[in-house]
Amino acid sequence: MLFCPKGENTDLNSNYEKYKELLSKMLTEKRYYHSLCVADEARRLAEKYGGDPEKCYLAGLLHDITKNIPPEEHLKIFTSFGIMLSDIEKKTRKLWHAITGEAYIKNVLGITDGELLDAVRYHTTAKADMSLTAVILYLADFTSLDRDYEDVEVIRELVNKSLEEAMVYALKFSISELTEEGKFIHPDTVDAYNDTLLFGGKKWTH
Repeated sequence: MLFCPKGENTDLNSNYEKYKELLSKMLTEKRYYHSLCVADEARRLAEKYGGDPEKCYLAGLLHDITKNIPPEEHLKIFTSFGIMLSDIEKKTRKLWHAITGEAYIKNVLGITDGELLDAVRYHTTAKADMSLTAVILYLADFTSLDRDYEDVEVIRELVNKSLEEAMVYALKFSISELTEEGKFIHPDTVDAYNDTLLFGGKKWTH
């Protein structure tokens, strides 16, 4: 059952403890720890690359907020907020939490910052024309302290050198992994890869 806190303060730079309390109820212990790690990494990358540290921290904190809810709760959110899934999204439940997460953060928590919402929405697939906040969240999810998959150290090294190089590597890694496993590749991921090659990090500077 989803938790529906009332009267949340929509100031992006406050209420971290309230959000953490909510996350501790909605997520498994492992997923909650992951969210804290991603938030810390997102803030670090924002400070390094000229992003908004507090916005990136909050995006990291909340990005997996609906990750552990059952499928029927995802379906309720889709119905409640008129969300239409593509054929690939219908068949790929791993993507659902990014879509429902954005809707929950906006409609239940009352956070309306478009850049933060967009970053949460595309933190799994990425997309073309990502904001700096979205790129930072995408890469923080790859390189957070709790991650231990093969190649994580390579991406951690790259993210400290160049967002562009890290994005290209991370997207190639994702596409290769999905291909090897015979899974769908969302068109947004392909668009993100091509967009990064075409335009690089030119859009990710303030």
